[in-house]
Amino acid sequence: MASVDGKMSRLQLTAMVVGGMVGAGIFSLPRTFAGATGPLGAVIAWLIAGTGMYMMARVFQFLAERKPALDAGVFAYAKDGYGDYPGFLSAFGYWIGSCIGNVSYWVLIKSTLGAFFPVFGEGNTMVAIGVASVGIWLFHFMILRGVQQAAAINTVVTIAKIIPIVVFIGIMAFAFKMDMFRFNFYGGGLEGGIGEQVRATMLVTVFVFLGIEGASVYSRYARERRDVGFATVSGFLLVTTLMVLVTLLPYAVIPREDIAGMRQPSMATVLEAVVGPWGAMFVSVGLLISVLGAYLAWSLICAEVMSAAARTRAMPALFARENSAKVPSAALWATNLVTQAIVITTYWSNDAFALMLNLTSSMSLIPFLLVASYAMQLTTRGDTYDTLRPGDRTRDVAIAAVATVYTGYLLYAGGLKFLVLSAILYAPGSLLYVWARREQGRKVFERTADLVLMALAVLGAALGIYWIATGYIVL
Repeated sequence: MASVDGKMSRLQLTAMVVGGMVGAGIFSLPRTFAGATGPLGAVIAWLIAGTGMYMMARVFQFLAERKPALDAGVFAYAKDGYGDYPGFLSAFGYWIGSCIGNVSYWVLIKSTLGAFFPVFGEGNTMVAIGVASVGIWLFHFMILRGVQQAAAINTVVTIAKIIPIVVFIGIMAFAFKMDMFRFNFYGGGLEGGIGEQVRATMLVTVFVFLGIEGASVYSRYARERRDVGFATVSGFLLVTTLMVLVTLLPYAVIPREDIAGMRQPSMATVLEAVVGPWGAMFVSVGLLISVLGAYLAWSLICAEVMSAAARTRAMPALFARENSAKVPSAALWATNLVTQAIVITTYWSNDAFALMLNLTSSMSLIPFLLVASYAMQLTTRGDTYDTLRPGDRTRDVAIAAVATVYTGYLLYAGGLKFLVLSAILYAPGSLLYVWARREQGRKVFERTADLVLMALAVLGAALGIYWIATGYIVL
C-alpha cells in the first residue's frame, strides 16, 4: 500500500525489482534457449549470467549505502565517475533502451492474443499496433495520477503474476523425464561448440535480468537507504531461481528441436504440449498480467530516469517538471511518445519481438558497464572506506572487478551489429545534451574525450545506417 509520507516500503521496492524483471522475457525462455543450446549450455549460461548479475546486484547494493546522495540510480554513478557527457549517455541509453523494452511487451501481448485471434498475427499487424497504442495511453493517464498509486498496483500485480510461473514449474517437475533430459543435454543438432552456444544466449540473459536496478532508480523514495540493497538482492535471488527452472525443465519433457520451433510465448506452448489446450490459456492469461505489470513498472522507471537526469542538469530542465501528483509528467510524455513511435515501426520488422529484445539489451550494456567500472573506481581509491566498514573493501573490489569483466564480456557477446544499432540512437539523442548545455549557458563539450565520444557515436550511427541500407543488417 502507498504510504502517507510519499515513501516506498521495502516490499514495494522489492516488487519494483521483481516486477521489472518478470515481464516478457521469462515467458519466452524455453524457445529462446532451445534455439541456441541444450541443458549443458543453458546451465553454463545461467552460471555466467547469474554470477555476473549477482555481482551487479551487490554493486548496486553497496553503492546505495556508500553514495546515498546519488539517488538517481544508474545514471548518477556514471556522471559522478566519468563526467557530464558520459553521464548523459548512460541516462539516455538506459532511458531509450527501456522505451524499446516497453515496446517488446506490447509485441508479446499481441503475439499471445494472436494464438487465439489471428487478426493480431505475430504482434505487429495494424490491428495489433492500434490496440497497443490505446494501451500505451491508458497506462499513461493512470500513472499521471500518482507514482505511489501506480507502485501499489505494481505490488499486487507482481504477486499475481508469479502464480502461473510457479504452476508451470510444478507441472514441468511432475512430468520430468530423465531420458529426455539426457537426450537434449548437449544440444544435439546445433552448429558450433558449447562456447558459441553460450555466447548466443547472452543478450537474452541481459534482457531478462533488466529490472535488477529498479530499486536503485527509485532510491529517493526509499524509507531507509538499506531497503534499496535488500530489495535488489532478494528480488534478484527470487527471479533468478524462477528463470533457471523455466529454462531447464522443458528439456526434460520435449525434444529440444520441438521447443526451438514453438510459437512465442513458448512457455504457453510447452505447457499446452504437456497438459492440453487449457495450459496455453492459463499461461497466456498469466503472461498478460505479467507483461502489463512489467510495463507499468518500466513506465515508472523510464520517467524517473529522465526526470532525474533533468534534475541534475544532464538533460533539459523541461523533463524535470512534475504535476500536482508529483509525477514527472514531461518525462512521462516523452517516454510514451517515443514508445508510440517505436510501436508503429514494428509493422516493418521481420521479427519485432527478437529485435526489441536484443536492442533493449544492447542499449543497457553501456550504462551497466559504467556503473560497474565506477564501483571499481570507488573501491580501488578507497573512497568512503575510511569511515564506513573499512573491512569490506577487499570484498567489494572483487565484486566490482567481476561485474566489470562480466559487462565487458556482454558487449563482446552482443556483437558489433547491435553496438552500431545503439549508436543510431545515441548520436541523435545527444542533441538533448546540447540543448541542456546551451540552456545552462555552458560550453557543450568541455573535454576532448567527450568530443571524441560524440564523434564515435556519429561514426557508429553512419555505419549502422549504411549496413541497414545495404541489407547487411536486417531488422
